[in-house]
Amino acid sequence: MRSGHSIRNQAELGGSYIELPELLAQADILTLHCPLNPATHHLIDAAAIESMKRGAMLINTSRGAVVDTKALIGGLKSGKIGSVGLDVYEEEGDLFFENLSDTMIQDDVFARLLTFPNVLITGHQAFFTQEAMTAIAETTIGNIAAFEDTGAALHEVSVEKRA
Repeated sequence: MRSGHSIRNQAELGGSYIELPELLAQADILTLHCPLNPATHHLIDAAAIESMKRGAMLINTSRGAVVDTKALIGGLKSGKIGSVGLDVYEEEGDLFFENLSDTMIQDDVFARLLTFPNVLITGHQAFFTQEAMTAIAETTIGNIAAFEDTGAALHEVSVEKRA
């Protein structure tokens, strides 16, 4: 825990837990902050979007595949979703990590998202805070020091190929 910060639970802050279907039906703004795993893959799919409050705002700063992008487009076209903020995208690897200003976008789904006036895409910038950058630097330096001392990093990284 960083100095000056305390951890408080949701009850102390006046919040309460509700089940996802109830949340979707009631929320004016839905923000996603979860890991991508089998349980959260396409958590927001066509059925979830259909159960959302009409005109709701969806913000995803977690992982792209938490949202089914084609279903999201359907929700935007129908007006079920009023606005969208995306810092992540399912197929972002070829789009977000280099300057493509002078390049035609080959991803038709992403290109379609860009045509909506009520969609804002920030391309993986939500992490870009002083705290996040400090944590990344500290982790990197810790891994280098551990590797130098022991021959193994503190936080092993594995690269898995996608099918």
